[in-house]
Amino acid sequence: MQNNQSLNLSTIWHDTPDFSELKAQLSDLKACLDSFRPLSENEIFKLKQAFDIEYTYQSNKIEGNTLSKNETHLVVNKGFTVKGKTLAEHLEAVNHQEAIDYIREVASSELPFDKRCLLDIHALILHGINRENAGRYRLEDVLISGSSFVPPSFLHIPDLMSQYFDFYHKNKDIMHPVELAAEIHERLVTIHPFIDGNGRTARLVMNLILLRNGYPITILDSENDKRLAYYDSLEQAQTGQDPEKIQFKVLIAQNVKHWLLVYLNLLAPNGNAEAQQKGYYFFKRIETLLQA
Repeated sequence: MQNNQSLNLSTIWHDTPDFSELKAQLSDLKACLDSFRPLSENEIFKLKQAFDIEYTYQSNKIEGNTLSKNETHLVVNKGFTVKGKTLAEHLEAVNHQEAIDYIREVASSELPFDKRCLLDIHALILHGINRENAGRYRLEDVLISGSSFVPPSFLHIPDLMSQYFDFYHKNKDIMHPVELAAEIHERLVTIHPFIDGNGRTARLVMNLILLRNGYPITILDSENDKRLAYYDSLEQAQTGQDPEKIQFKVLIAQNVKHWLLVYLNLLAPNGNAEAQQKGYYFFKRIETLLQA
């Protein structure tokens, strides 16, 4: 039997720019992932080990952090100091990992996603970097470098954030989880409630919502063309050029799909009989590929 890592899973879950079709694919892939649950401690550890450093590295790199992936690992997991890198870059890596641990804790609990939760995430991101503004809404107006979008005045932030949480609570049980995660991500970046750390906080909040709904952590690629596509889709939504935010939602959905496939490959590397007993639905879906 073939190793499913060599299988072209896109022949079943084919590439598509259609958001409705993507949502259907995501629900199906989520059912595949659910068929492996409950995950063993070893499986959870393997997934955490594989993706936490990748996520911290990519999310910080999007914001300009120059630590390499290996340097991020050494700083976070070994406590090393990397010559030629700033203290802030070291703290950004450590802080982001602590924020990942926090959103996992919240996602697996009954704790609500509310203002307190959001400010706690932001406080972790800026811990030791910007003590004055960590975990606080901004008290001044800001501009976004390289963007034509101008964030709202700080005077409007309390009302806008109240509307933000109202939107979440009204839609958390009726909107597709991936669409909700994309909406909450985009809306937070658009309000831009913090002096710094808006992007990292928004991506963490997105992943909190995904985790709470049984989806894996999703990592946005920091490579130049991918980063530019991310920023462009955000700006299209923010400036009203894409009022339905389809470009951004498709980008997020495609990323979630990619990481779902990666997770499934890690959970079922060999397609053997023992693995199939646990991931029955997944192996049923790829049966034609396994027989090829």
